[in-house]
Amino acid sequence: MSTLRITTASPAETEELGIFIAALLSPGFFIALRGDLGGGKTCFTRGLVSAIAPQSAHLVSSPTYAIMNSYSAAIPVYHFDFYRLTGDDDVNELGFEEYFYGDGISVVEWSERLTEMLPSDVLTMKFKYLDENRRIISLSSSGENSEKVVDALVKKYNP
Repeated sequence: MSTLRITTASPAETEELGIFIAALLSPGFFIALRGDLGGGKTCFTRGLVSAIAPQSAHLVSSPTYAIMNSYSAAIPVYHFDFYRLTGDDDVNELGFEEYFYGDGISVVEWSERLTEMLPSDVLTMKFKYLDENRRIISLSSSGENSEKVVDALVKKYNP
């Protein structure tokens, strides 16, 4: 398991991180986003979507009430927000598990609501609010594919 800590100094830098990571992803990839409200999770997702499905970047917002937003592209992006869910049973009941192992990239805000349904290979990103612009983002991998992403980030941010 690889880990890395990155500090972004603006919303634009948080989006740039999403753009960089997007280039490293393949179908079936799972990103678990964690952190308090206003931590930068949706900002990161906007950057990721702008790289994969640029025609949809302006549509990215926290899907708290919709629970899932889907952005069509060669590799679709499924953006979930599990803030209002209580756990695996809710996710299973809504049928979201099929997206986690499918043809797209799953980006899940409030992923800590998942326990047993969390895939084995996950890029976990914890967002910590420092001030209006700055965030500390801690990344960790739990499998081969997510480890490749963290390794590429280490090369970029800690050459």
